[in-house]
Amino acid sequence: MSPRSAFKVAALQMVSTPKVEENLAEAEKLVAQAAAQGAKLVALPEYFCIFGMRDRDKVAARERDGAGPIQDFLAATAARHGVWLVGGSVPLECADPARVRNSCLVYDAAGKRVARYDKIHLFGLEMGEERFNESATIEPGTAPLAIDSPFGRIALSVCYDLRFPELYRTLAPMDLILVPSAFTATTGRAHWETLLRARAIENLAWVIAPAPGGRHPNGRDTHGHSMVVDPWGKVVAERALGPGVVLAEIDPQFQAKMRRSLPALEHRVMRDRK
Repeated sequence: MSPRSAFKVAALQMVSTPKVEENLAEAEKLVAQAAAQGAKLVALPEYFCIFGMRDRDKVAARERDGAGPIQDFLAATAARHGVWLVGGSVPLECADPARVRNSCLVYDAAGKRVARYDKIHLFGLEMGEERFNESATIEPGTAPLAIDSPFGRIALSVCYDLRFPELYRTLAPMDLILVPSAFTATTGRAHWETLLRARAIENLAWVIAPAPGGRHPNGRDTHGHSMVVDPWGKVVAERALGPGVVLAEIDPQFQAKMRRSLPALEHRVMRDRK
């Protein structure tokens, strides 16, 4: 059931380093800031906990499902601040010792883990001198996931998933879409905002998209521009670069009004039933 009254959410922007302990300390400060500003749902970026010098560094930092300092931090921080906390992605063990699952973990306000979504679509790019091949170090997930929460139905996704609208269609209707990401500067400039606004518009859903933004110690530039987009496709809060809190108020009544005005989701269901 969707909530009736408005509430605040926060997308946290970071510039993570290769050192897990440094990143957890920075995340703690940002979560505290978001909670102090009234956020009830707080989301960290993809790779918030480690942005290594090499792709394999995240494999070395992997944790067993349900045990490890990163997961302990997320549970304790959610409980300490009384917020629902989304750990953008955490490297978890998988059957292949040379790879990890890129897992988005959600904790409730008591610090209990309520969801794990493993990133399904793995990024690959060959453009000029840029080369990315996530499948070399990440094992893909297999199951789309949406969860019920005090904030309504939340669809979970991670970064490159954003380019695949059919993923979200399998989960529709949802009230919120979470997209913790780490877009490159190149692809971010070209596509980030366009894709986020498209997913919001076609699903008439709020989109919360935390991301890293800036130059990392490994020399990589991430696009940043963490943002919250409303169900009409308007960017209601955004931060260009650097660490910080992107705060927005979510009004379920506005979403309900938009869906009454443009019942596209109902029209799609009716078409599929023919």
